[in-house]
Amino acid sequence: MFEQSFKNIDNILRKDAGASSELDYVEQTSWILFLKYLDDLEKDKKTEAELAGKKYQFIIEPKYRWEVWATPKTAEGKIDHNKALSGDDLKDFVDHKLFPYLKKFKAEADSPGTIQYKVGEIFSELKNKIQSGYNLREILNIIDDMHFRSQKEKHELSHLYEGKIKNMGNAGRNGGEYYTPRPLIKTIVKVVAPKIGDKIYDGAVGSAGFLVEAFEYLKGSKELSTKEMETLQKHTFYGKEKKSLAYIIGIMNMILHGIEAPNIIHTNTLAENISDIQEKDRYDIILANPPFGGKERGEVQQNFPIKTGETAFLFLQHFIKILKAGGKAGIVIKNTFLSNTDNASVSLRKLLLESCNLHTVLDLPGGTFTGAGVKTVILFFEKGVPTKKVWYYQLNLDRNLGKTNPLNEKDLADFLKLQKTKAKSANSWSVSVKDIDPKTFDLSVKNPDKSGEVALREPKAILEEMRGLDVESEKILSAIKRSL
Repeated sequence: MFEQSFKNIDNILRKDAGASSELDYVEQTSWILFLKYLDDLEKDKKTEAELAGKKYQFIIEPKYRWEVWATPKTAEGKIDHNKALSGDDLKDFVDHKLFPYLKKFKAEADSPGTIQYKVGEIFSELKNKIQSGYNLREILNIIDDMHFRSQKEKHELSHLYEGKIKNMGNAGRNGGEYYTPRPLIKTIVKVVAPKIGDKIYDGAVGSAGFLVEAFEYLKGSKELSTKEMETLQKHTFYGKEKKSLAYIIGIMNMILHGIEAPNIIHTNTLAENISDIQEKDRYDIILANPPFGGKERGEVQQNFPIKTGETAFLFLQHFIKILKAGGKAGIVIKNTFLSNTDNASVSLRKLLLESCNLHTVLDLPGGTFTGAGVKTVILFFEKGVPTKKVWYYQLNLDRNLGKTNPLNEKDLADFLKLQKTKAKSANSWSVSVKDIDPKTFDLSVKNPDKSGEVALREPKAILEEMRGLDVESEKILSAIKRSL
């Protein structure tokens, strides 16, 4: 129903001088979608209040409501072209009246958990990039036909929106920053297995894929009572996001999946000193794919006991600290974390092994993250008891992964089945912490029983073998000389 509408919007944005990339298309579609969603939400709240014999207090003032500025209608329900702004009039209203009005909500809101705060936060960070008021008029007319009233409509919109996020992730070299493959997220959620009542956190929330999939998992886990649904809506999902574009996309994605006022804060997680984290700040579950390869400034590094410029390593320290005792985590990280010999990497592996039970490492093939040319692993751990044994699973596929051949849930079925019992197989094995080097805490993925593969040997052993071969060669040459 809505697929063609999204295509039409993209086609209009491609013609506009202000939108130059897939990222712009998603951003500009998002703020307009958000205002249409807000209008539908307010109408539903008003109806509910009237049925209960109460009066509803609108969030948005009359002249800034969707049906007044975006799509005023005639008595027959058609767009009133005498009242509907277009061209420069529409652009001037949006840029100089609508956005400044919505921006003020942030300062006036009671708390960051309210929809008012989200409105203010979004419109403080974004700007209208659509340069032609005529293009904007066309887009408003298309989005006016989209509705967020039924679960079916929300489900279809959320599915299409996920597709746009995926395309945006594929569009640039930082694809993994916006889009973690959904089959992988679903698998991580199943292993971590959150329960109703758990507080679930992602400190690098991006497009909120982890929180959305955790919501879908919990929603389908059992028949939910009204109270449990309210718990899911208001007291379960928490996140932080540094970048403005990712912030609005994450919020919009959660809203489309049915979480009305997401507890997402627009902030730099790493700017917080982890020594300030108290028990009340901690979470039961952490699911995250923190950005890697970034280099943090010295003042940011001062917030962490293990100093490093690598963004992902700072996030890992943050996650370990903010996880409750007994809490569970599933975190994506570069596979070089397991073997790097620098002091920060060694110290961080030591911290992880000593403060948490790192029970599972899932080693992913190259190409899992489209656009990101690094190999990654998933660390699954529980906080509060030291690691005794690490179970490894190496995902070996008979094809190369990429845009046209992405990871799917079937690829991960064997891992999910074996992970429950930490069984040994052609692709899985266990390593006792007693066998891990206490100086380097090297956690490299090395399958000791992999058929057809030769385990890497120490240089000393190789040199001894070479000397032995030299001796044998001399003996053979001597025998040949004697026979001549």
